[in-house]
Amino acid sequence: MAVAEMRKLNLIAMAYDRDALLNALQKTGATEIKQQAETENTTPLVLSYENLQSYLGEVESALFTLTSEIDCYNAAHKIKSDILNDGFEVSYEAFMGAHSLKGVADETVAQISKLSDEKKKLLNEQSKLEKEIISAEIYSQLKIPFSDFSDTKHVKIKLGTVPVSELDNLEKCLCVDELCAFGTLNVGLEYALIWVVLHKTCDCESALSSSGFVSCPYRQGTGEELYNNLKCRSQEIFIRLSQISDEFVSLGDRVQNLKIYCDYLSFELEKLTVSEKFRVTNATFLLEAYVPKEAESTVSSTIDGVSSAIFYEFSDPDESEMPPTLYKNNKVVQNFETITNMYSPVNAKEFDPNTIMAFFYSLFLGFIMGDVGYGILMLLGGGFIYMKKRREDGGFKRLSGVFAIGGIFAILWGLLLNSFFGLAFMFPTSVIPDVQESRWSLMGISIPSVLLISLEIGVVHIMFGYICKAIQCMRRGYFWDGMLDGFVWAVFSIGAFLAIIGLIEDANVPQLAYIGGAMVGASLVVAVLTAGRKEKLLGKFTKGFGAVYGIINYVSDILSYARLYGLMLSGAVVAKIVSDYSIGFITGGNVAFIILGVVLMLVGHIFNLAIGLLGAYIHDARLQYVEFYGKFYEGEGKLFAPLGSNNKYTKLANPVAKSAD
Repeated sequence: MAVAEMRKLNLIAMAYDRDALLNALQKTGATEIKQQAETENTTPLVLSYENLQSYLGEVESALFTLTSEIDCYNAAHKIKSDILNDGFEVSYEAFMGAHSLKGVADETVAQISKLSDEKKKLLNEQSKLEKEIISAEIYSQLKIPFSDFSDTKHVKIKLGTVPVSELDNLEKCLCVDELCAFGTLNVGLEYALIWVVLHKTCDCESALSSSGFVSCPYRQGTGEELYNNLKCRSQEIFIRLSQISDEFVSLGDRVQNLKIYCDYLSFELEKLTVSEKFRVTNATFLLEAYVPKEAESTVSSTIDGVSSAIFYEFSDPDESEMPPTLYKNNKVVQNFETITNMYSPVNAKEFDPNTIMAFFYSLFLGFIMGDVGYGILMLLGGGFIYMKKRREDGGFKRLSGVFAIGGIFAILWGLLLNSFFGLAFMFPTSVIPDVQESRWSLMGISIPSVLLISLEIGVVHIMFGYICKAIQCMRRGYFWDGMLDGFVWAVFSIGAFLAIIGLIEDANVPQLAYIGGAMVGASLVVAVLTAGRKEKLLGKFTKGFGAVYGIINYVSDILSYARLYGLMLSGAVVAKIVSDYSIGFITGGNVAFIILGVVLMLVGHIFNLAIGLLGAYIHDARLQYVEFYGKFYEGEGKLFAPLGSNNKYTKLANPVAKSAD
């Protein structure tokens, strides 16, 4: 439950060793370059990296195009493949040797660009063709050349389309004039193909225009030839697009090398950007970095292996400095670091509460779900995703781990509540009273039993918050601050916990009310008398009054835990309704009702589980951030990000330190 202790590396080396040194430091996975302080007779190092940045963008764009094409192809053909997966391990030697991939990478990028450009042109042509085919379909049965519908010296001949709904009206208008002839060549669902022959002295333009007549835009060949040619070209485009897709897939064996090359280029770019944090002279450069204490010897030996013309030393960071944060938690607790980081990472100078938070977060998550069936689904589903994912994927892997661990607690709470998908399934009675029906009397007031249990859990949670505050103070040498601002209020919480039990008439232990009350009173007196110990006379009074007033905030904090009961109750009610109705349908005997019952059981419980997890995830986090962390947490840390840890696609094998998420 601690943050890794950081040491500060100060180094001076020859300018020509810069690249080799950065390569070596990247291998350790344990060096975060920091801004070098201004030093006499040195200047900042200014480098140009726009060309490399642009080149990297081109390669990554090509890689994205290739993986997208292969992914679409695999989805369409229901093919499962691992070649697109990220997070695969690469040895340091293979990674640093990726510069040799440039020739193949450039050739691949050119191929991808050529195929992509051709595909875009074909898709644009296909889009236009589809519209043209729709327009030309009405002419598809016309075997007379369009050129035959040309005006003569005295006669105008018109070929075109009108809406089917206007045919009768147009015929009436045109037949009035003896110098006009009219005929229909093809009738579709919406439009009809017509011809009109009229003497040049005949004025039928207004009738045609008002009927929505559209003149034929084609002049060459026949309608049948036109339509067939368009369909033929569309088929050619379809075949070529299919060939392009196959050509993209044929490049699949180059995906991993492209990913390695992209990460290599990213590292080369990172070396240039971090180098701007250096200070330089004509022949040397100065570097400052943070290194975890346990990696100090590894980093030292690595530097020694680069050159003998490097001077360096390790020292403790100054008090004014805030080193980056590197957590030192086991694999279970690591899943919960994401939750803390969403609020704010721990700063390097404070107590890491992730282990305690992980327990309570899981406890609350399990309490809210409170069902063996849901717990099993959480454990299996979350565990499957956790094992399936090879890297963090934006924290989704760790989130699935949180739900899997919460599933274990949900099973335990479900056993205590005797609940399996909302039904009593195993024991004649439950250890914990019924969520919906059971009530206890607190000082003569009837209150839901599980609500009181959730409030008691809240008191324990707050108590641990004050214990963490005490530990935080004592670690920094403030023993009495830890005792009076932390442990005194922890004792107050214990007293409140016992007093609540004593005041519950159904518990039948009234002695606890007196014991708890005495603890509350004594701790409150100590808190009031010592709250202003660092203040002058008036400040002592106001601080003491503030301690008394703080009880209101304390009670408010405890009442916040009523949300545990509310979320559990809503989920339990829905689960019971879904199960009761589903079983009712299934036992009805009718096949249709059985199918309906099974569907209702599956859909209803999946929906209830999803909604329950969403609410539990949010409200559980809120209880940690406000009620628990609010007692002691400082945060505002910056996660440790060692040189070379920003790889998108690959992971260097066996780094010394764990990089930031």
